[in-house]
Amino acid sequence: MDYQRPEKEFNESVVQINRISKKTKGGNQVRFGAVVVLGDRKGKVGVGNSKATDVRNAIRKAIEDAKKNMITITMRGTTIPYSVVVKLGASKVMLKPAPPGSGIIAGGPMRIVLESAGVRDVVGKTMGSNNKISNVRATILALQKSSSLLEKKLWLKKD
Repeated sequence: MDYQRPEKEFNESVVQINRISKKTKGGNQVRFGAVVVLGDRKGKVGVGNSKATDVRNAIRKAIEDAKKNMITITMRGTTIPYSVVVKLGASKVMLKPAPPGSGIIAGGPMRIVLESAGVRDVVGKTMGSNNKISNVRATILALQKSSSLLEKKLWLKKD
């Protein structure tokens, strides 16, 4: 009997899992924090951050959080429409469109977000902070900004 799992609506990627320990009167309280990027590889992407007493629940809660915080990005072919530089806290993120076939030239958390969003050709660089959560949020903001620039330009052309 062949059992096939149904296709998942979104692609889940765990970016980071933190072990959080807190000193209390009764001893140590250990919890786990998870950062998850969720995307459909067709232009929708979201990031979720959550804590729980075990890793599985932290990831599940982070996925629920990511579903609530989904954004839709506009692409030009397989790349982003415009170059953007975004500063969020100590993180600074730069994204540039790339010609077809060049792939994702970016590292770490930025690559996870871009792959989940469905962007295939892009050049990216993270500067400043090495904090994965900040870099993921800054990348999402950069994608949002690039999309809004295209929508603004299309809106101006209609008049």
